[in-house]
Amino acid sequence: MKRLWVIVLFCIVGFLPVGSFAEDSIYEPVPVMKYPSDNKWSKDKEELGKMLYFDPRLSGSNWISCATCHNPGLGWSDGLPRTIGNGQKELGRHAPTIINSGYFALQMWDGRKKSLEDQASGPIGADVEMNQDYDELIRELKALPGYVSRFDTVFGKNSLTIDNIAKAIATFERSVVSKNAPYDKYWTGDKSAMSASAVNGMNLFFGKAKCSICHNGPVFTDSGFHNIGVKAAGPLKVDLGRYNETKDDFDKGGFKTPGLRDITKSAPYMHNGVRSEEHTSELQSRSDLVCRLLLEKKKK
Repeated sequence: MKRLWVIVLFCIVGFLPVGSFAEDSIYEPVPVMKYPSDNKWSKDKEELGKMLYFDPRLSGSNWISCATCHNPGLGWSDGLPRTIGNGQKELGRHAPTIINSGYFALQMWDGRKKSLEDQASGPIGADVEMNQDYDELIRELKALPGYVSRFDTVFGKNSLTIDNIAKAIATFERSVVSKNAPYDKYWTGDKSAMSASAVNGMNLFFGKAKCSICHNGPVFTDSGFHNIGVKAAGPLKVDLGRYNETKDDFDKGGFKTPGLRDITKSAPYMHNGVRSEEHTSELQSRSDLVCRLLLEKKKK
């Protein structure tokens, strides 16, 4: 029901005069990051997570780190259409950026991970990704006094476990936040922060173009899963997305709405990594159809 009302709202908004809507909309600044009750923040934990994030020991080959596919120099993604995993094999989806991932309700393109902690440990043990045996990883890290000391400081004695490795990495990932963009400065009083062209684009984004049907809120995502007609590419011939998790026909071909902050840094886009403008027209035609159907129903 919530999803329906969001669609109705933005369909109605789509018919407002371009140039007037954004000025009347409610600005939402990026909120303070929240941490799980069982994984509270500390500076030592964040720094430990950063060490682990960049450490190739987390992979079975000792060549791949978290930063291999989520590189800060490449918008916290990898710049490739689709991720290269264990054995230099191309995987089926593009590596999503971790920017603002701490605000997402679910992780991964299909939402199969329920938290950053859950997501952090998954690729480490996945045979097609980092292919590391958890017990072997613990042995490797315990052989390094520096790691043992840091885990003792952060989590207590004898605390070097895969769960705590994941908690430390997740804590670091929550520190990767994008805010204070020209958009934020504009809405907090500096009307010179955005060019006239950018303001026109913002009005279209929130108005006639209906981009904000899915890209809304402080990090520009509804945290939902949608099928916008983007087909599988690379080694995958078919990718059912969210359906693989829910088995709900409505979710066939549905993928998570990415946030748009710092979006220019993490190309290529979409779950399949294909550089294409086709998805734009497809989304427009789909949203127009939904709007027409809802408005016609309202008239009846």
